Amino acid sequence: MMAAPAKPPLWKCPKCGHRFVTRNLWHSCVRVPLGAHFTGRPRERRKTFDRWLAAARECGTVTAYAQKSRITIMARVRFAGAVVRDSYVDAALWMRRSVEHPLLRRTEDFGRLGQVHHFRLERPEDVDDALVTLMREAYRVGTQELTARSVLG
Repeated sequence: MMAAPAKPPLWKCPKCGHRFVTRNLWHSCVRVPLGAHFTGRPRERRKTFDRWLAAARECGTVTAYAQKSRITIMARVRFAGAVVRDSYVDAALWMRRSVEHPLLRRTEDFGRLGQVHHFRLERPEDVDDALVTLMREAYRVGTQELTARSVLG
């Protein structure tokens, strides 16, 4: 059996230190402390996000980048994220297919690249077994193991 070809190393932005699969990929170099997303919000929002991030970390090595308006979670590429609201966390997963879940609130379709699914999480318990399973699948997208080619043939 042949080994999969090695993936090239990630490019590191010299300004902000964030890592990307391609050189000079568009991004914001603004660095925001993670805690800033929770200032003035109920403690439940932080606990809920922490459970979301823990689900991602259960899959393997990930990095969370706090940006001005969102928090992204990446392996080799961004595959999950969150926007913290006053009454919920808008948690997102990049998938290569459509999914269903009771907390799914909207889906953005990016054609052959896949879909970003947004879930409304109000409590840590909302990160249920079904969402953890979806997180594992999204992590495979984030590691570039699960590509559009592997899904579309």
